[in-house]
Amino acid sequence: MGHGHSHGNNGHDVATPEALAYRKRANWLLAVVLVPLGVLTAVAMLLMWPSGSREGVTFASPYAAAPGVTFDTGRIQSVVEESCMQGPQPAGQAGQGSQCTFAFTEPDKGGSPVKVVINPDVAKSHGVDVGDTIRYLNLSGVQGASPGSGSPSYVFVDFVRSVPVVLLAVLYAVVVIAVARWRGFRALLGLLGAYAVLVSFILPGLVEGKPPLLLALVGSTVIMIGVLYFAHGFSARTSTALLGTIFGLGITALLAAWATDVANLAGVGNHDAATLVNMSGQISISGIILCGLIISGLGVLNDVTITQSSAVWELYELAPQTSARKLFTSAMRIGRDHIASTVYTIAFAYAGAALPILIIVMLYDRPVAEALTSAELSEEVVRTLVGSIGLVLAIPVTTLIAVLVVKATGTKRLAAAGTQPDVASQSAGTQSAADAGNVRELEASPQSLDAYASLDTGELAAVVETRRQRREAERRAAEGRS
Repeated sequence: MGHGHSHGNNGHDVATPEALAYRKRANWLLAVVLVPLGVLTAVAMLLMWPSGSREGVTFASPYAAAPGVTFDTGRIQSVVEESCMQGPQPAGQAGQGSQCTFAFTEPDKGGSPVKVVINPDVAKSHGVDVGDTIRYLNLSGVQGASPGSGSPSYVFVDFVRSVPVVLLAVLYAVVVIAVARWRGFRALLGLLGAYAVLVSFILPGLVEGKPPLLLALVGSTVIMIGVLYFAHGFSARTSTALLGTIFGLGITALLAAWATDVANLAGVGNHDAATLVNMSGQISISGIILCGLIISGLGVLNDVTITQSSAVWELYELAPQTSARKLFTSAMRIGRDHIASTVYTIAFAYAGAALPILIIVMLYDRPVAEALTSAELSEEVVRTLVGSIGLVLAIPVTTLIAVLVVKATGTKRLAAAGTQPDVASQSAGTQSAADAGNVRELEASPQSLDAYASLDTGELAAVVETRRQRREAERRAAEGRS
C-alpha cells in the first residue's frame, strides 16, 4: 500500500462559521504549548549564535593556489595514453615506464590546447571523454614545471558539473511545483531556509565548540518550525504534526547522546574526521557525529508526523461521530503501515550512502557481527537505529494529539451547529441525508472505519472531496427548486 502525502488542510470541507471559530480555539490551545517553546528556542538560538571567528582553526585549503599557480577550466578535445615520463629521456629508456592518460584541453580563457595529465584513479574508475569540461591546475608559471623537465605543467583537479547539476535542480523544482503547485514552491523555499540555518548556525557552532546536543536540538527545532508552517500553513493539523515532530526529535536527541557515548563513536579511521581534528582543538568529532544522528532523521520524521496528523483529520471527516478510541485505533492502522515503509527508507538510504564501505567490508570477509560493530559501519548502524526509534515513537504520540484536538473541536462544532449524532442531516450547511446515513452506517459497523483506515491519506482526501462535491451539488439543486 502506498502512503499519500496530501498533507495539511486542503479545503475539502465546507466549514461553517461555528466550525471556523472552534478551529481557531484549537489553534489557540496549541499555541499555549508551541509559542513558549518557540520563544525558548529563539532565545537559545540567539545565546548560542556563532561569532563567526575562526581563531584557533588552522588549515590549508586544497583549493588555494600558490604564487604563480592558477585553477583553469577547459573542454577536452582529445584523450591519449602515453608514457608518464615526459620530456627528454635517458638513452636506452625511451618508451619505458608506466602509461598515463592525457587530455588535450582547450582553455576557456583562450589559447592553444594544453596537455593535462589525468589522475590515475579517475582514469581507471570513470575516465574522461571528449567534450567533458574539466578544472585543472596550471603550473606552467612555476619554475621547473616546463615541458622539458619531465614534470607535468597541467594537472587534472575535477570535472566542472555546473550545467548538469543546475539542469537537474531546475527539473526537480519544475516537477515539484507542477505537481504540488503553490505548496511545492513553498516547500522548496522552506528547504532553502533549512540549509541557511544549517550553514549559518549549526556548522559554525560545531567549529567553535558549542554544546553539540543543544546546538542540534535548537537548530533542528527552528528548521522544523519554519519548514512545517511555511510549507503547510498555520493550522491545527500543522501544529499537531509539529508537536509530534518535536517529541520525536527529543527522543532521537537523547538516544543519540547515549549511543554516541556508549558505542564510543569517535570517527576513528575517517579521513575527514582526522582532518578536522588537526584543524582545531575545539572541534569535537563525537559532537559532530551526535549532530549528524539528530539531523539525518529530520526529513522522514517530518513526513510521518504531518501524514499521520492529516490522516486523523481525513478519517474524522468521513465519520465525525466515531469515538476517540476508535479514531485512534483506525489512524494507527495507517501509522503502522507507514512505520514499516519508512524504516526501510532510513535503512536503505544509509546503506546506499555507505556502499563503498560495505563493499570493502565484504571483501575483507569479516564475520557479520564484527563488521556491523566495526569503526567503519557502527556509525551507520547507530544512525539507522536511533532515527528509526524516534520515528516509531513519534507516530502514536502525533496520532494521540491529533485525535484529542480533532475530537475536542469537532464535538463543539456539532453542538454549536445544533447537530445531534442521530439527526446529522438536519443541520444547515452540514451533511446531506445520504451522508448522514453513511455516518450512521459507519457507527453501526465496527469494520467501516477500519476500511477507510486501510486507505492512504491521498485516497482519504479523494473520498472527502467526492462527498463535498456531492453536498455542494445537492445544495445548488435545493436552491434551484426553491
